[in-house]
This record gives sequence, structure tokens and C-alpha cells, in this order.
Amino acid sequence: MNQEQLNRMHFGKGFIAALDQSGGSTPKALSQYGVQENSYSNDEEMYTLVHEMRTRIIKSPAFDSDYILGAILFENTMDRKIDGLWTADYLWEKKNIVPFLKVDKGLADLASGVQLMKPIPNLDELLTRAVERNVFGTKMRSVIKEANPDGIRDIVEQQFRVGLQIFKKGLIPIIEPEVDIYSPDKEKSEKILKDEILKQLNSLDKEVRVMLKLSIPTVNNFYGELITDPHVVRVVALSGGYSREEANTKLAQNHGLIASFSRALSEGLSAGQSDADFNAVLGDTIKTIYNASIT
Repeated sequence: MNQEQLNRMHFGKGFIAALDQSGGSTPKALSQYGVQENSYSNDEEMYTLVHEMRTRIIKSPAFDSDYILGAILFENTMDRKIDGLWTADYLWEKKNIVPFLKVDKGLADLASGVQLMKPIPNLDELLTRAVERNVFGTKMRSVIKEANPDGIRDIVEQQFRVGLQIFKKGLIPIIEPEVDIYSPDKEKSEKILKDEILKQLNSLDKEVRVMLKLSIPTVNNFYGELITDPHVVRVVALSGGYSREEANTKLAQNHGLIASFSRALSEGLSAGQSDADFNAVLGDTIKTIYNASIT
């Protein structure tokens, strides 16, 4: 594990850029960027186009380590290069930005009010490749729809079980049990979730470190206890469907919680923009997310 990267994630100011749209979400991400589905005829062409989009973001002078601590990549992006360097190496060597990898394979069907992660076949092989590519950590997402204690316990247990496997490979897992922001009992779900996370954290061996990616809580500073836990490198927040403005406003009211935004980060960017316009829009976005993350 890279100690410099660990210190940067633990103590640095900034946020994490989520550039990890995968197979199911890539067409939507490209469409929002102004690249329609008739622009490609197969998955390889689609992933080439989305890599070009991500490369444009990463190489932008606005994508700067003064504001951005880390970036989450999709597997296909990890296995591609930017200017002759593997993407993770480019992020760290050229940008001083810590690379992460999305490892989950999507969500299972709804059961007990939650969507667990689907099985992750060949996870150990993927983690080995991530280590070889100089990736620092991983991310994996589950979703909580209802305040069902059994379902939420199952989600947290699954996340920590896989997280331990990841940590043992020398990577820091980002554990992401998202609470649906449209859930009518969101606040109740968050209470159950925090209790279950604390149980898991309290059971970990002293040396184990994790990160958490959570929905912005209904009650401000509700996750303060998690932010200060000695096992937790950082707690980051997903935008979860909020507009960027609303997500930033809510985030700024939670001390110590930093952003890990995806859609909110790319909002307003277009393939047809000039480099000057593209960099200006991205720069303004990054600064507003950064300001909300350093409260």
C-alpha cells in the first residue's frame, strides 16, 4: 500500500471524482455528454468514446490535485492508457490524484427492502490486476430502499466481508451502502445503517482500514462518529440524484464529509464544447464541489 497516497486520502483537502460509469450507465453518461447511441455500433466503440470523454476530463488543467484527492475508475478505464501510461499511473504520476477502481458487477433484485451486490466473479484476479496497475483502492455499491433491519444488516455484512478480502490484497475498500434519497423512511434507514456499520467497524482488527461512501444524511453531521473512527480513512458522499447545487448545499452542512460525485461532476460538459469552454465549465464545477467539501 502506498503510504503517501494513504496520507493524502486521510489528511488532504479536496474530494473524489467518480469516473466509474460502467456498461449499464455508460450510454446515459455519453448521451448527457452529447454523444448519442447512433455514434457507436458495439461495446468496444462505446468504451472508446467514454474513455475519450474521461481522458478529456482527466487531462484538463481544471482537473487539479489542489482540489481533487482521488478518482474512481471503471475496469475498462483502468485497462486503457492516457499518453502511453496506464490510467491509474497517469492520475498519480502526472496529476498527483489517487486512483480507485469500481469492482462491483451491479445490483441484485430488490429483497428485504434492499439491493445487495451481485456476485463478483474472479474478484481476486481483478484485485491482483488492480495492484499491478498501481490502483490504491476500490469501490462497490449496494442500495437501501426501505428501513428494513434485516436487509440493511445483510448489505453491511456483505460489504464488509468483501471489503476484508480487498484489504487483504493491499487495497483500501470504499464501502458504499447507498440510501435512496427518495425513500420515504430515509432517516430511519440511516439510523439502522450507522448502527450496523459501527458494529462491523468495532469487530475489525486494529490494522484494517476502510473508506465509506454514503448518501448525504437527513440530519446534518449524523455520520460524525464514523468520520472519526480509527478504522476509517475517509467518509465521502454521493450526490445520489440531487442536482449539483442541492448536493453541494447539503454537503456543506456536514463537517468532515467530502464529495464523491459522478453525474454532478460532469453536469454541463459537452463533446461539442471548445477546450476553453469545457475547461471553464469543469473548473467552475470542481471549485464549487471543493468548497462544499472543505467545511
